[in-house]
Amino acid sequence: MDDEMLTRCEEIMRKVCEDFSATLTEFNGEADHVHLLVHYPPKIALSVLVNSLKGVSARRLRTEFTARVNQAAMHGHFWSPSYFAGSVGGPPLQVVKEYIEQQKRPD
Repeated sequence: MDDEMLTRCEEIMRKVCEDFSATLTEFNGEADHVHLLVHYPPKIALSVLVNSLKGVSARRLRTEFTARVNQAAMHGHFWSPSYFAGSVGGPPLQVVKEYIEQQKRPD
C-alpha cells in the first residue's frame, strides 16, 4: 500500500469504527500492514470489530484500487487472517500513539 491507499484505508476504518460507536484514535501503516489505536465500548466483541474493519476495508480498497491490488500474490486475501490486539490505558497510551505515529509510511 502507498500513502494514497493508506489514507483511504484510514477513512474507511474510521467510518467502520463510528458504526460500532468506537473511535479510531490513531492510524498509520506501512506497505504491508496497518496499526490502529481504537477506543471501543466493552459491549463490542473485539473479534467482531476487527473482522468488520478488515472485511469492509478489503472490499472497498479492492474496488477502488483494482489496478494496484495483486489478487494472485495475495491468494485471494487482502489482509492476513491474523491480527494482534493489546490493551492499554493511562500513561502507556501516549507511548502507543507515538509508536503508531512513527511508522515508516510509504510515499
